[in-house]
Amino acid sequence: MSPDWIAVDWGTSNLRVWAMGPAGVLDHASSDEGMGKLSRDGFEPALLRLIGPWLSDGATPVIACGMVGSRQGWAEAPYRAVPCTPVAPGALLRVLTADPRIAVQIAPGLSQASPADVMRGEETQIAGALALLPNFDGVLCLPGTHSKWAHISAGEVVSFQTYMTGELFALLSSQSVLRHGMAGDGWDEAAFLQGFDDAYARPEKISARLFSLRAEGLLAGLSADAARPRLSGLMIGIELAAAKPYWLGQRVVLIGADRLCDNYTRALAQLGLTAQRLDATACTLSGLATARGALKKVLP
Repeated sequence: MSPDWIAVDWGTSNLRVWAMGPAGVLDHASSDEGMGKLSRDGFEPALLRLIGPWLSDGATPVIACGMVGSRQGWAEAPYRAVPCTPVAPGALLRVLTADPRIAVQIAPGLSQASPADVMRGEETQIAGALALLPNFDGVLCLPGTHSKWAHISAGEVVSFQTYMTGELFALLSSQSVLRHGMAGDGWDEAAFLQGFDDAYARPEKISARLFSLRAEGLLAGLSADAARPRLSGLMIGIELAAAKPYWLGQRVVLIGADRLCDNYTRALAQLGLTAQRLDATACTLSGLATARGALKKVLP
């Protein structure tokens, strides 16, 4: 197998690679060697451990996105300021490599001056979504550790906002006093919707609502299978309350993991919105292909 190019999604925790041919994916591999585990001189060896079997004598183009381009990554790819297209011809950062069999380019993230905000990796998924949804105007929501809401118009990211919803959920459920009532992985849908409705209606009461989870566990035996989804509903509720200027009256498309997008789909349905969904990996690969297509236009 000799791929035309290699697609790379390099996050903080994981590294995913795909060998790409004219018809799409030829092979794929992954590891837990994310940016957070590597020193600067460890990136090339980590990449070669996965893609080495795919390489031939010539230089294979490698197009990467994500935290690999951060200040702590392989090489810092400077942010591009919005409003702008999510990826752009000539904007990829070339990385010098010791191995002549790879020609690595990194897609830069996007920045916003006011309110201050940044993204890395999501811009590539946004580019992929726009390739999959030609002429899309509306709002893209990318749920995750740091959820992103992006306003899209005329093929550009006009503005965006990040919410630390996933990180707050993880911290509260594992490191706060609430952790004592969160063990388990069951799901109570009514508890999720109750948490969402409470937080969306009165987001200013979120601190009190959170402690009520602990108190209800002590006084009324609230189960972990109800407490965890209610906490999830509370976190998503305050996010959607704050993000109302983005989704109100807009076409909303969700990009992310299935289970998380399920929660956002149900939450948005509570507000009368029917959200469209796109597969996150499909968007990533489509976005990296878009970046490569832009790259081909500016290189001989």
